[in-house]
Amino acid sequence: MKTILVTAFEPFGGESINPSWEAVRPLQGCQIDGAHVEVCQLPCVFDTSLEHLYAAIERVKPEVVISIGEAGSRTNITVERIGININDASIPDNAGKKPIDTPVIINGPAAYFSTLPIKSIVSDLRKSGIPANISQTAGTFVCNHVMYGLLHYLNQHYPAVRGGFIHVPYLPEQAARYSDIASMSVEVMTAALEIAMATVLKNAKDIAVTGGTTN
Repeated sequence: MKTILVTAFEPFGGESINPSWEAVRPLQGCQIDGAHVEVCQLPCVFDTSLEHLYAAIERVKPEVVISIGEAGSRTNITVERIGININDASIPDNAGKKPIDTPVIINGPAAYFSTLPIKSIVSDLRKSGIPANISQTAGTFVCNHVMYGLLHYLNQHYPAVRGGFIHVPYLPEQAARYSDIASMSVEVMTAALEIAMATVLKNAKDIAVTGGTTN
């Protein structure tokens, strides 16, 4: 049986909750089109997050790895296209580290593209009534750190395993502190991730999307 590893983060930046983990947690042990799902929470800490990620990959031996993170300023599900080899933190991580202009992987390539069918995922989410688009940047904080580190590790050790990153917006209880911030229910986020996983299993490569843009 195929296995999908889905990771998400602990709360960070003074928050008491992280929507990525709340959306991922119910997926533990579920079946998606015949594939078994394993979930793993990562610390929001540079380097340590990758240690936990790599250990989970070695333990689970998945065919697909999808990492999920919070992007509170965004209005919908955003499927990341690219991870870049840079750490440039605007706030400290949960261990108090704030790297500026350092590489994720020393002497690694400048960037890695997601190996998930990103346009197909966005298309299927929209067909299901869930707002989604492709993002051209995963930022330069721990989310990008994990995306780049994941794709580098797979490239070096498991080139047949596909991987990528998806951002989710705030939960309503987080957005309620602000006057103009979008939010999404955890139930919709979880449903979106289920659709994304099913799409990955159905599409070995991305499909051409017609009749509009996924950006």
